[in-house]
Amino acid sequence: MKRALLLVAVLSTFAAAAAKREASQAPDPEAMTKAWQAFASPNANHEKLAKMAGNWTTKTTFWAAPGAPPQESEGTAELQMILGGRYLEQRHHGSLMGQPFEGLGYTGYDNLKRKYVTTWMDNFGTSILVMTGSLDASGKVLRSQGTMDEIMTGKPQKLKDAVTLVDDDHFTYDLWTADPKGRLAKTMEIAYTRAK
Repeated sequence: MKRALLLVAVLSTFAAAAAKREASQAPDPEAMTKAWQAFASPNANHEKLAKMAGNWTTKTTFWAAPGAPPQESEGTAELQMILGGRYLEQRHHGSLMGQPFEGLGYTGYDNLKRKYVTTWMDNFGTSILVMTGSLDASGKVLRSQGTMDEIMTGKPQKLKDAVTLVDDDHFTYDLWTADPKGRLAKTMEIAYTRAK
């Protein structure tokens, strides 16, 4: 009986010490609030995205395979900042390979990751593409990379893209995809001109 009581006392002491240690390691509520505000607040990185808000006409050049003749098409895009200036939404309408094309994308700057994150989905597939990237030193070129499943093999295929802010009324989008050996080739180029 004494041994059992001694064991209970020892375990109680350890439990009390552990609780005290956890309490001392709990984040300060004021520090947590400050960190959350920094994480949740739009900043200069989001303001760069806002420069692309507006209505645009697009000219798309698409290469079905390296060395293949380019296919060209025209379209429109509506870009707007949403959720209090935190994300840039793009709705794209046009054609691709002679078929109607419709796409929807979101780009934001993740204050925690310190990276731009883009998602894209369209009526040419059922996957959601996710890309992450950073602005170059000029602050005008957003380079991102990611992967998507190749439809014939189901294996991840590397992608990279670049959004280049030419001026207030023009920007470009370039996409490179990898072949089975991992070699990247440019497959798409879209020139955006602000609609007047």
